[in-house]
Amino acid sequence: MSHVIGLKCRECGAEYPANIQNTCYECFGPLEVNYDWEYIKEHISREKIEKGPNSIWRYADLLPVEGTDYVDLGAGFNKLHHARNLGKELGLKELYILDESVNPTNSFKDRVTSVAVTKAREFGATAIGCASTGNLASAVAAHGAKAGLPAYIFIPSSIELGKITQMSAYNPNIIAVEGTYDDANRLASEVADMHPDWAFVNITVRPYYTEGSKTLAFETAEQLGWQAPDHFVAPLASGALLCSIKRGYDELAKLGLIDSSNIRVSGAQPLGCSPISCAVREDKEVIPIRELNTIAHSLAIGNPADGYYAKNVILDSGGYAASPTDDEIIDAIFLLARTEGIFTEPAGGTTVAGLKKLVEEGRIDPDERTVVYVTGNGLKAQDTLIQHIKMPQAIKPTFGEFEKQYEQLVVAQ
Repeated sequence: MSHVIGLKCRECGAEYPANIQNTCYECFGPLEVNYDWEYIKEHISREKIEKGPNSIWRYADLLPVEGTDYVDLGAGFNKLHHARNLGKELGLKELYILDESVNPTNSFKDRVTSVAVTKAREFGATAIGCASTGNLASAVAAHGAKAGLPAYIFIPSSIELGKITQMSAYNPNIIAVEGTYDDANRLASEVADMHPDWAFVNITVRPYYTEGSKTLAFETAEQLGWQAPDHFVAPLASGALLCSIKRGYDELAKLGLIDSSNIRVSGAQPLGCSPISCAVREDKEVIPIRELNTIAHSLAIGNPADGYYAKNVILDSGGYAASPTDDEIIDAIFLLARTEGIFTEPAGGTTVAGLKKLVEEGRIDPDERTVVYVTGNGLKAQDTLIQHIKMPQAIKPTFGEFEKQYEQLVVAQ
């Protein structure tokens, strides 16, 4: 007996078999995985999870795969940092950071990709693909290499050079599109329609793909002693990550693995591409935008697929959203590095900058146990960040020269 019943429409409730499909044929709503919760409840426990591998696959009973033949590079079960230094600077008594920069390809996208490519191989897909602003591209290329499947990667041609370098190392088929992520996504969707035996992880197998993000909630709760935080802050791009994290907490509560999932949820989106955060702040519909202007390229999605749902999750929970500027994002990258020793890309900088703004606006209580999800590594965005770095001055290798520079450093501090 399987713990997966099939797929179910998020809007009208129509049910389908667990196939390659992402849209309801009745109402064109998005599909989600439909689980047999009674079966899962009989087969899962905290003790069983804690004996599992130190990766997302310790939570296999809560993921939509059959068997144990995972496409696994070791994503997940990353350290939940008690961010005392940053918390003190921001005025928060109990702040935690889940650091996703240490995954195999250095972003949280390894979680969703490991699940999606495992499922694609179950379905007998002959190739995999994605539309991406960079992080997903590297994850899909790497997992495609591991699975022995060709990968087709559609990216905006303007993304960071570091991300293009990384994805290229895995030897995928890269299609650089003149335009935005939404342009690349439209083309990838057309190609996916013409190749039904290919699995595009964030398009045709999206219902399974988004399930991987739930493991962020699972890991957080486990490392907090099987408790949920009071509040979490996540970056906003398509909106799927934030929704999936909240769904993860809800599932743990449904199974009795945590006492409650009554959590406040907040998001952060760069001001130059902020359709979801603007909708939250103004309590209006999520309106797609065409003109994008932000250094946070991995969050630059003008037409967010899950924007409507993310907005509702935030407002229903009593949370809020922030829209930091590019300068605030850069400052937050260096703030996080200086206080906690974590080097993040502009997406993570957006989240930390958003956290700071939410605290300053009184949207996060100093006594709340707050978790921030930092989703990618700063090494991916060196061409952006180097413009804000002061290069060190070279000196002659003598103690006298060091003494002169030391005095200058002390004065500068």
